[in-house]
Amino acid sequence: MSFCKSLLTTQIDSPSSVRWTGVETRARGHSGLTVVLGFESDGEGRPRQATCHYRYNAVEDTALTLSDPLSVYSTSPETMTIDGESLSRPALAWAVKQAMISQGKAMIDRAQKGIEDAAAMARDRLGSGDGN
Repeated sequence: MSFCKSLLTTQIDSPSSVRWTGVETRARGHSGLTVVLGFESDGEGRPRQATCHYRYNAVEDTALTLSDPLSVYSTSPETMTIDGESLSRPALAWAVKQAMISQGKAMIDRAQKGIEDAAAMARDRLGSGDGN
């Protein structure tokens, strides 16, 4: 679901203006998984919809697939539509690449913030010592 949202934001002129209005997942077993996102963008009041279709991707049931039923589906959608218009394969590939880059940057930013916070905490502890 979050990856489908990331893909959508690569296709919107003003990603920061997206307001999510609904999310629905439809697992259909071997027929695949569909994620339907309701949203509004660019201050428009009109409802919009994006749909990501994920392929069933498991060979057999494992402990992981039994404990997390969504893990049997591909991590990237095989098709995506926005307001009923299908993205071409090249457009979807580009969107996947951009979403992965964006998620990677966000992960690096979080790690860097964590390191900076830990370093600040260590400095505070060293600086507030009583000299012993």
